Amino acid sequence: MGLDFDTLELMRQNHPAWRLLCAHYAPLVASFLHRLFVVPNARNIPQADMVEALEDELYALRERLGPDALPGTALSYLNDWAENDKGWLRKFYQTGEDEPYYDLTPATEKALSWLESLQQRSFVGTESRLLTLFELLRQMNEGSQTDPAIRIAELRRKRDDIDAEIARIEAGHLPLLDDTAIKDRFQQFLQMARELLADFREVEDNFRALDRRVRERIATWQGGKGGLLEEVMGERDAISASDQGKSFRAFWDFLMSQSKQDELKAALERVLALPAIVDMNPDARIKYVNREWLEAGGHTQRTIARLSQQLRRFLDDQAWLENRRIMDILHSIEQQALAVVETPPPQGDFMAVDDIGVSIHLPVERPLYQRARDVRLNARAVVEGDVEVDMTALYTQIAINRDELAGHIRRELQSREQVSLSEVIAAHPLRYGLSELVAYFEVTSRWKRVDVSDDVQEKVAWRGEDGVDYRATMPRVIILRN
Repeated sequence: MGLDFDTLELMRQNHPAWRLLCAHYAPLVASFLHRLFVVPNARNIPQADMVEALEDELYALRERLGPDALPGTALSYLNDWAENDKGWLRKFYQTGEDEPYYDLTPATEKALSWLESLQQRSFVGTESRLLTLFELLRQMNEGSQTDPAIRIAELRRKRDDIDAEIARIEAGHLPLLDDTAIKDRFQQFLQMARELLADFREVEDNFRALDRRVRERIATWQGGKGGLLEEVMGERDAISASDQGKSFRAFWDFLMSQSKQDELKAALERVLALPAIVDMNPDARIKYVNREWLEAGGHTQRTIARLSQQLRRFLDDQAWLENRRIMDILHSIEQQALAVVETPPPQGDFMAVDDIGVSIHLPVERPLYQRARDVRLNARAVVEGDVEVDMTALYTQIAINRDELAGHIRRELQSREQVSLSEVIAAHPLRYGLSELVAYFEVTSRWKRVDVSDDVQEKVAWRGEDGVDYRATMPRVIILRN
């Protein structure tokens, strides 16, 4: 999109980020939202906490600027910032709760990021960005090369470079990055990590817009279920198949890998222990950036899941409406029949029922009269029997302890951020077979943070009481630490 006059004029009038920068209370809005949302990477803050924090902020500012500087109340400011003409906050209700919540909009986060870029930096690194650009170009060239000979030659060149580097290290020449290069790359890492968290809000906002369109179409749809489902699912598949949807899915699959998380955690701990990085005094929360990525990605995944909930609710409502329509037709037939009992029409038919053919009933098809059988009661007294009955079936019932299964999951999550259900079962083998596996699914369905990937299949094996080995194929279930 070009930055011509008409485009910029339209953005100045309608874009929330531009309106924020031009607002009279822009310093208050930007500083407060930056401190509450951006610095701690917070999402979905309750209204009570927002009001309390803003009241403290307003009190401190009025002490310095005077009592008439900011005349509004904290709640009135929050409601105003969440109005459609502002669009700086998103106000919503979570499922099962009466208190509203607030979250930043992508436009507000862009405005805050631009304001942060205006500050003068004591150190501006350029080497790491140049190396990143060269690496991206290299990956694009290699990934788009269709000639096998060229790709093999490039791989052999890399192998020769690696062998040469190994030889230099074995000879005692160990090249190391100096403090300036380490700081340059670490600053680039911080910037990209922060931008990645901001991108999650924009991706989530796009899926939320799709969710809103689905609700609107369901509310105004007059056709059949098939037409609506085809249209909605087609649009959802289009978003999932888009460049943004594919990129998010690839990132989420990468983040769901426990080995990749362990590698990232170990690399971060080692880098943060370097003297050059310690001198920079980085934010301690950068050590847990993978948790923040998981939290932000989880919000996006839950937004996508709401699409399926909306469609499922629509199908349930449509089935109820169709059943109600059938009952209404039957009641109307009964009412018309009762209305003509006392006053039948003088002539002609008063009701017509369509039929596909003539109904013929022959007299011989009617059943003849059959005399009811007499019931004879046995008045003999009941005596105590001495028959021995096998009672082992009463004592061989299987009772699955779901609390014990939940304890297995919590025990595995003590040393890691996430674990798959197959890993839990591998550490705690199934004793009761398929019944215990189904109980595991019931336990994970009530877990607060869980991700189910139907695209990835995993296998679980166990040995039954009859000595036969059984195997079950199930979707990959990733359980996250609460």
